Amino acid sequence: MTFDPASYEFSQSTGPTPIRASTVLPAKRENVELQTADGHTLVGELALPESGPVKATLITLHPLPTHGGFMDSHVYRKASYRLPALAGIAVLRFNTRGTESPRGTSSGAFEEGIGEQHDVEAAVRFAVERGLPNRWLVGWSFGTELALMYGAVEPVASEIEGAILLSPPLHRAKDSHLEQWARSGKPLKVLVPEHDDYLQPEAASQRFSLVPQASVVGVKGAKHLWVGEKYAGRVLNEIVHEVTGAGPAEDAIPQEWDGPVASAPA
Repeated sequence: MTFDPASYEFSQSTGPTPIRASTVLPAKRENVELQTADGHTLVGELALPESGPVKATLITLHPLPTHGGFMDSHVYRKASYRLPALAGIAVLRFNTRGTESPRGTSSGAFEEGIGEQHDVEAAVRFAVERGLPNRWLVGWSFGTELALMYGAVEPVASEIEGAILLSPPLHRAKDSHLEQWARSGKPLKVLVPEHDDYLQPEAASQRFSLVPQASVVGVKGAKHLWVGEKYAGRVLNEIVHEVTGAGPAEDAIPQEWDGPVASAPA
């Protein structure tokens, strides 16, 4: 059965309560479908602020689906739980081709990051057609490869403000893609865990030196999957600071909420 994001049951808190890993804050949530130029249907979810303007839009690109990555990978799930209410940010999550999650399964099959160019384009086109402003790509692991390979070229480049990368392995993305980003002049924020399995901060700084406008931030103690609320929270704060200017980057969003809350299933 496809998960219905409208099924969360909210109750009024008795006062400010700490935001936990499973805390879901109010938002307008809907299941969506993205249509690719090569004929695939990608399933996803859009979470919007309940009221007020949308300050920014995150178009999220998930980790490697052959190693457990999907639209519900925990940092993106927490972004959809929190950022519409805490920061006025819209969060678009979707499964790339052939990827399955509780939301459903996108048609097609994994194509090693090649056919997925159409998936990136479909997601950006959806955000544009919905009138969502201040659009940013947010890639995590494999998703950073997609952002780097396809975010600085048309038809995507003119429709986004920049990109935020979480744990970039730089396996599929080559120096030529970094040079494309350099020529684009668009912002590139790179969050690199101290103990990453593939690319650690010092090496990342060297590789991304090809992009003068790139900001590489090493995160002490973190690992590739950003496990632990401390590190997931740091990522969300950095994202909000980058796309809205709220800050400082380490403390851009509240850690408590005084209002209706729900709890996500385990």
